[in-house]
Amino acid sequence: MIEIRTSTLTDQEFNRGVFATKTIKKDELIHEAPVIPYPNEEHEHIEKTMLADYMFEYGENHTALLLGYGMMFNHSYKPNADYRINFDNHTFEFFAHKDIKQDEEIFINYNGEVENDTPLWFDK
Repeated sequence: MIEIRTSTLTDQEFNRGVFATKTIKKDELIHEAPVIPYPNEEHEHIEKTMLADYMFEYGENHTALLLGYGMMFNHSYKPNADYRINFDNHTFEFFAHKDIKQDEEIFINYNGEVENDTPLWFDK
């Protein structure tokens, strides 16, 4: 259903994103990414690496590294997908926010809400 390909967002060396390999219908589950959570106070160590840009907030007291394709979705303020945290299963579940065509790149809003247009760290 999805695969990693070169994204057209930038021309950076490791510019990759998640793409649909078939049409995905609105509200369809795209991917379920297991998480490795860690306490927020340990994030200062991660901030010294490029991994800091890929971490997700995981509740009030934790940050999470997402496995699978979870950390590979690129950002858009007009995303075609969204995610929900499933704390019971310790996963992030990615769903189509609207129909996604085959070969289309899949975007999420890093703010966590589809319509949240608050500037992100890389837009400031």
